[in-house]
Amino acid sequence: MTAQEMFERTYKKPAQYTAFTPYRICPIGAHSDHQLGKITGFAINKGIHIAYGPKENGVVEIQSLQFEKRAQWHVSATPDTPQHDWADHLRGATIALNKRYPLRRGLCAILSGELPIGGLSSSAAVIITFLSALCTMNDIKLTPDELITISQEAENLYVGVACGKLDQSCEVYCRKDHLLYMDLKDNTYKLIPQHPAMKPYKIAVFFSGLERSLASSAFNMRVDECRSAAYALKAYAGMEYGKFEETNLRDVPYEVYLQYKDRLPDTWRRRAEHWYTEFFRVEKGAEAWEKGDIEEFGRLSFESGRSSIYNWETGSPELKKLYEIMAETEGIYGGRFSGAGFKGCSMALIDPAFEESIIERVTREYLTAFPYLEGKYSVHICESADGVKF
Repeated sequence: MTAQEMFERTYKKPAQYTAFTPYRICPIGAHSDHQLGKITGFAINKGIHIAYGPKENGVVEIQSLQFEKRAQWHVSATPDTPQHDWADHLRGATIALNKRYPLRRGLCAILSGELPIGGLSSSAAVIITFLSALCTMNDIKLTPDELITISQEAENLYVGVACGKLDQSCEVYCRKDHLLYMDLKDNTYKLIPQHPAMKPYKIAVFFSGLERSLASSAFNMRVDECRSAAYALKAYAGMEYGKFEETNLRDVPYEVYLQYKDRLPDTWRRRAEHWYTEFFRVEKGAEAWEKGDIEEFGRLSFESGRSSIYNWETGSPELKKLYEIMAETEGIYGGRFSGAGFKGCSMALIDPAFEESIIERVTREYLTAFPYLEGKYSVHICESADGVKF
């Protein structure tokens, strides 16, 4: 059932408005945005849909087809602490938007996601979709930067996830058949078009069959370990340092890391090793994409996945197995697990000529290893897409 169909069933009338935000993938540049690194990304042609209409009394009444509980609050009296349900992301977004633009109207809405939850930035897509609706109801026009900043603030300050701007930026800035190449230090970005001579590709998404929540995972711990490494490196090198929460590895030159890395606790060194090598992989990946060398781009994506497993030290047994299978499957240029890596999915850039054999082999090998996930595991073939429409 679609969001529009459920809206009509629930409210006995058609929705006045609809909106859509795509999911995203990050082939190279994972786990680096929160330390002001560089990232690459695509939006894909699957995402979050919303069907909605106005509520003049200022009440937000919203339901998701992926969750049972309907949520409700007032735009000027949103609970200031999390309620620990799926709608916390949207309460946080309401508060963040209301701080900048006083809200008067609410909305009644149905949300629907096209793919299983986990690894494709569904939380960011839900927030952006909801914000677009709330802004429409209140005649607010956000700039792309405002939309990204407000969405990130909802996750950081209300939900409690220490994410950077990777997800939101991909879902806003990306364009079909272009690679987003972005520097989070100054938020500059470039959309690199697909080279005319590049071999064809599609995007495969392999869902492990497991879902996860970033806030309840070790995601925030990894971010703190990066900051701890940066803080210690600055101290060893005699560099100035300020507040812990404002310290980033981007502040520390690579040469300083090389000089003092052996003094770091092993876990901190591994996190920093991933961040620095990922920074250089992104730069090489952007060059490869610009030249039309999708094999090299894919190789770097595989390398990124390997570093995420061994240096960033995330990846459930299921996602690690998916990575191993993908790396040995003919027709896959490259790939890695998507998102935080504790559960969720893996993404791969594939040669369309091998699509059927790739699906068959990865599915067979994966379900042989995890037969209890039969019926939960799934494969989806996608294409690059435009980011959210304003």
